[in-house]
Amino acid sequence: MSEPSASPEPNPFDILGEATVALVAKRFYDHMEASEPALTAMHRLGDDGRLHPEVRERFALFLAGWLGGPQEYMARHGHPRLRMRHAKVQVDTAARDAWLRCMYAALDDAKVEGPLRAFLDMRFADVANFLRNAEG
Repeated sequence: MSEPSASPEPNPFDILGEATVALVAKRFYDHMEASEPALTAMHRLGDDGRLHPEVRERFALFLAGWLGGPQEYMARHGHPRLRMRHAKVQVDTAARDAWLRCMYAALDDAKVEGPLRAFLDMRFADVANFLRNAEG
């Protein structure tokens, strides 16, 4: 039996690499904690009042899989069910915009540029809009 053929185009995870994807995930939450207190408060916090380390770990696994990398998130936690997981918090325009500011800053930090950056900006905006569950 022959090996499966490789995809004709690399996915975003392949282009960015594991280290860059991990950096984006880390910097995303660094920016959130530093400049978006209302958004930070929507997440599980540790005893120290900072984001619980598991929040960061789960997002890093999710992001890697969402970008086409290892599907470790699915193996550990099942299907992401993003709307269901976000239903318990109010995701309005302000929350969406704060989330996008953090993500775009993280992509800047990781020096993601060019056509891939334009593609990711669009995809992240699509997901952030999809998760809105409140007016305003």
